[in-house]
Amino acid sequence: MDAFIHQVLAGLATGGIYASMALALVMIYQSTHHINFAQGEMAMFATYLAWALINAGVPYWAAFFITVLLAFALGAGIERFVIRHVDTTSVLSVVVVFIGLLVIMNSLAGWIFSHTIKSFPSPFPKENLFGNTFISSHELGSVGITLVVLLLIFFFFRFTSLGLAMRAAAQNPVSSRLVGIRVGAMLALGWGLAAAIGAVAGMMVAPIVYLDPNMMSGILLYAFAGALVGGIDNPLGAVIGGFIVGVLENLLGAFVIGNELKLTVALVLIIGVLTVKPSGLLGKVHVTRV
Repeated sequence: MDAFIHQVLAGLATGGIYASMALALVMIYQSTHHINFAQGEMAMFATYLAWALINAGVPYWAAFFITVLLAFALGAGIERFVIRHVDTTSVLSVVVVFIGLLVIMNSLAGWIFSHTIKSFPSPFPKENLFGNTFISSHELGSVGITLVVLLLIFFFFRFTSLGLAMRAAAQNPVSSRLVGIRVGAMLALGWGLAAAIGAVAGMMVAPIVYLDPNMMSGILLYAFAGALVGGIDNPLGAVIGGFIVGVLENLLGAFVIGNELKLTVALVLIIGVLTVKPSGLLGKVHVTRV
């Protein structure tokens, strides 16, 4: 029973990271209607920036917030100078650009920081908090930080005029322009927020998986599975899906298929959802007359 509780709690911890990445994917999907395959590499590159700041003597939390701001600027810059000039009506063009960004950022990280695996510090103590034996302090802390980020994003989109304008611009750009919303600025802001959320996820997972240019490839796959399970067009659904995937991955890996085959859980979920219920748990079903 103790092993089961430990796996569930650890799954919630990793699921929070998947939920953050899934939310970032959904935010980009709502504005472009395409999956950003470079989302993981953007998070990885931001994590390398945090590592460089910490190694330069910057305190962890100062480096954390500086990295979030840098990631925001990176995401907004990519939308402003790259995505905005791409013909988004062509699926192939957008996919090629996203894959190009993935390769460029992966290669840049390896070129600048080398491909040597590096350790990334955790801001939380090594001893388990509150005397528990089920979950490490880093896992518990990462869950707390993830929940704070998700709550901030929820309140931003739910209770601020800027968040409402961003939602409107993503869902109906034409009508938004007619009422005076600067759609281009809103889309750049959305890309910046998605990159910042990804950076937080990268910094939380790096102490667990270590730091290297390919660290986010598996994380992105799990996040994509979570986004599909919850609903690729529903932010809340993506968050719930991320936690579900995290718990399933840990339980099946520990008690059923083994840790070596855990990645197949994400692949099976992706295929199963697309086959049985493409809209996910909370996604909208769109019906079009042809």
